[in-house]
Amino acid sequence: MTDAAPQIFAPKIFDRALYLSRQSKAIATGDLHHHVAGELGDRFSVNLKSFPKTLLIASPAEPAATTLRLSGKIETLHVIARPRDEQIEHPDKDYDAIISLLDLHCVNDVPGHLSQLARALKPDGLLAVAFFGGETLFELRESWLQAEIEITGGASPRVAPMIGVRELGGLMQRAGLALPVADMDHTTLRYADAFALMHEVKAYGYANPLIGRKTNLVSRRFLTKVADYYHAQFSDADGRIRATLELAWAMAWKPHESQSKPLKPGSATHRLVDFLKPKS
Repeated sequence: MTDAAPQIFAPKIFDRALYLSRQSKAIATGDLHHHVAGELGDRFSVNLKSFPKTLLIASPAEPAATTLRLSGKIETLHVIARPRDEQIEHPDKDYDAIISLLDLHCVNDVPGHLSQLARALKPDGLLAVAFFGGETLFELRESWLQAEIEITGGASPRVAPMIGVRELGGLMQRAGLALPVADMDHTTLRYADAFALMHEVKAYGYANPLIGRKTNLVSRRFLTKVADYYHAQFSDADGRIRATLELAWAMAWKPHESQSKPLKPGSATHRLVDFLKPKS
């Protein structure tokens, strides 16, 4: 008789059902998703491969779907919404590419989720993900934290743990993918005041989704304190405030024999010292 392997459960950090419910009711659907679709188009335009059968995971999906169809690299595009339980519902196992947009930052079991996506790819298939990076809205998060400390003397969970791009490369390799690459897209937005920014965050459905968040109503006094601190620390000469949007992009490939591979240690045919010698 053998002992069964221990079952590992990812900690529940995000209230994903709440997060997706807010997303489904979001009343702002324009600029952010068109920006992401444009960035996706730029990345696909420099890739020489075609991806006849592609899966897109996004909500709303139309801006990115239109961009992918216009790329001329895709024959069949399957579109699904972000899964509530982080389990991809019966995906085909032979996708040439899978693209996940603005979801990974609110996934509890990131390694497990990436493994699911990797298993649904063909050999030499591409996984591309975009998600909010750690600098996103750091000004608002700091202002909120300072206001809470000043008024209550403490702080409740409001800052979600973020995935670093270097960490994500390792997670993709752990999921069975190869040749990971990642980059960050930084944009500075400007608003009339912090109230306008907070209104837009809520309109997009991106309010605090942490399980340990406070659920009581926030007072006007508290919000005014947040706005005052924000304006004092992060405003420009014209009185408008700055807000950072950081999008992390990462891509990796399902292993295939045609892919380039690093040389084995000791197999080099030249020495570094030979290249460093002065030329006569």
